[in-house]
Formats: sequence, C-alpha cells, structure tokens
Amino acid sequence: MIIKCLMVGLGGFIGSVLRYLISLIPINESFVFPIKTLITNVVGAFVIGIIVSLSFKSIQINENLTLFLKVGLCGGFTTFSTFALESTNLFQNNHIGLSILYIILSVSLSILAVYSAELIMA
Repeated sequence: MIIKCLMVGLGGFIGSVLRYLISLIPINESFVFPIKTLITNVVGAFVIGIIVSLSFKSIQINENLTLFLKVGLCGGFTTFSTFALESTNLFQNNHIGLSILYIILSVSLSILAVYSAELIMA
C-alpha cells in the first residue's frame, strides 16, 4: 500500500510540475480564452486513453506503473478545478459565448482525445 501511494504521489508531483511549466508559456495577456488549460486537459485525456488502451491489450502494465501514470501523472497534470474556475470567470466577466465555447471544446475535445488514443492503440 505504501509503494502504491508513493507511485501516485510521485506521478502527481511530475504531472503538477508539468502543468505549472505549461502555465508559464507566454501568451498575450489580452488573450481571454484559457487555451493553456484546454490544451493541458486534451493532452492529458489523450495520454490516459493510451494508458487505458495498453492495459486492455495483452500488454501487462505493472499495477504500480498504471497508478503512477493514470492516477498520479494524468491526475496531477490535468485540472478540472481550473477548468471550472476559468469557465466561471469567463461567464462572470460577460464572456458568455467564450465560456460556453470553452466548456463545449474542453469536454468534446477531451472525449475525442481519449477515443483517438484508443483507436491509435488498437
């Protein structure tokens, strides 16, 4: 149990640091649309799709590695809370259309990313 917790924690640390580094990418401050979070969540969805696809294949992935990658890395990398906050902020700042677009793109592209990863790995 301790090893499993350590694997999740280590993966979460790496995923969170990667997420932070993406947040440092310079984008014009007047750019209202939260593109960095959108990209992060879609990439994370794609990666988790690959991990799940590999686990469904005959390839046996060590349980600790799966916890590291799926729960830790992807969990630390993607950020539903930031997505929710940015959606709310857009709405509260009268960017209602952008808020709706962001929500639709985030959900649909993330689902498409998981599906695409599964197709690629099939």
